[in-house]
Amino acid sequence: MWVDTHAHVHLEAFDADRDAVVVRAREAGVRAWVDPALDVASARRALALAARYGPGYFVAVGVHPNSVAQAWQGAATVEALRALAAADAVVAIGEIGLDYYRDFTPKAQQWAALEAQLTLAAAVNLPVILHQRQSMADLLAVLQSWVADLRQAGHPLAARPGVLHSFSGTADEALRAVAMGFYIGITGPVTFKNGEQMREVARQVPLARLLVETDAPFMAPHPHRGKRNEPAWVVWVGRRVAAERGVSEEVVQAHTTANAQRLFGFQIS
Repeated sequence: MWVDTHAHVHLEAFDADRDAVVVRAREAGVRAWVDPALDVASARRALALAARYGPGYFVAVGVHPNSVAQAWQGAATVEALRALAAADAVVAIGEIGLDYYRDFTPKAQQWAALEAQLTLAAAVNLPVILHQRQSMADLLAVLQSWVADLRQAGHPLAARPGVLHSFSGTADEALRAVAMGFYIGITGPVTFKNGEQMREVARQVPLARLLVETDAPFMAPHPHRGKRNEPAWVVWVGRRVAAERGVSEEVVQAHTTANAQRLFGFQIS
């Protein structure tokens, strides 16, 4: 079985054929996925879909850095997320982080929202799903401090703080994150012709810390590049990771599935 640890199935890109997308995923052996919210409203949509589609549909609740300028209302947003996080389907706080590529939210606002949501994650004992784009140095610095505080407090989340989703940094940066306890999410670019840096990450990070993702509907892997991505295609990501590591597809499948269950605390029937 496969687990796609990052697929925005609640987005309107899937409104026309969402039932078929879910069927194709399950037929491809994708037994579970995590649908990360972008704001409070999208978290509610994702939770409604989790109730509709049942076992294997998990949700993360949070405000994406590019949504902060429009969707962040300080303490009111934190309390709304706290209430949503109590739902059985919720397994993480996310998608949160820092994005210096898009100019949608001033950096100071991004930092404030990130720190508030890291505090919330510790309070509700849920790992975080982290977005990073042209912000790796700052994000790693924030996370280093947060994890140090968790460890000093003896917090159980220190053993599974979260995942750097759709990782786009260097292998050295990935290993720094792993040393803090984080998992590394590998997405479609590992299959691209210009994806050698991501392939090096896939080779260097221990299998015990790798996850496979689609980030659907974005960044479809080869041979589907340019099309709308979907959870069924996480298989192509896993196959390329296996090829780069010189192991069987089944080995990568077993490790990444176990890693997802360990990080997010769910079981797959």
